[in-house]
Amino acid sequence: MTLQALIFDVDGTLADTERDGHRVAFNRAFAEADLEWEWSEELYGELLAVTGGKERILHYLETYLPDFRVDGDLSEFIAGLHKSKTRHYTEMLGEGVIPLRPGVERLINEARDAGLRLAIATTTTPANVEALLVSTLGPESMEWFEVIAAGDIVPAKKPAPDIYTWAMEQMKLEPADCIAFEDSRNGILSASGAGLKSIISVNAYTANDDFSGAPIVVSQWGEPDDPFEVLAGDASGKSYLDIELVQQLHH
Repeated sequence: MTLQALIFDVDGTLADTERDGHRVAFNRAFAEADLEWEWSEELYGELLAVTGGKERILHYLETYLPDFRVDGDLSEFIAGLHKSKTRHYTEMLGEGVIPLRPGVERLINEARDAGLRLAIATTTTPANVEALLVSTLGPESMEWFEVIAAGDIVPAKKPAPDIYTWAMEQMKLEPADCIAFEDSRNGILSASGAGLKSIISVNAYTANDDFSGAPIVVSQWGEPDDPFEVLAGDASGKSYLDIELVQQLHH
């Protein structure tokens, strides 16, 4: 059972995009549409239980604004809002305001040096993935990832396993060949549903999630001078996540 590929979630895993990225972009889109909606940090944490931006807007309307009505088709209205939000988000990334989390760039480069295959499995849009990778790792990084499974490429989003299953199908790999990197309960449910082990790095929104079954849960991937905190599992004496530890956790 040799590790062949690393499959990464994006939002909250590669970068802390949720609180200071997506949430702010949603609020900018609402203001642009003359909607008096404001998603606070606390409210957004609750909304994150729903994966997918368009799905999150619909859930917000159904739960908090059940009497809200639009002229025309609601799905088209939501799609338009989400398109505006994506534009605001990619503009923010272009300004370099959202960095990668500690250890992410180092581990990706270690994996490439080791000849491991890379893929992405996320509910965020392809445009958001590209904007983050290009702004943090450079345009050439788009070629590092063999498969970018993102957005509506499968109809059922996390916690459904479909996005991981689709990614592995494209790579012609089995679950035993891969390991996932996640940050949330929905993420680990999606990965485990596809037969994958997950390495978990929590963030402010997911620190209290249930990560039962994960071989390790850490505060971040860490760096030699910026160690992680092990919240669950065994780091084999390591103070940061490197490819050797990833391979041990895979086995």
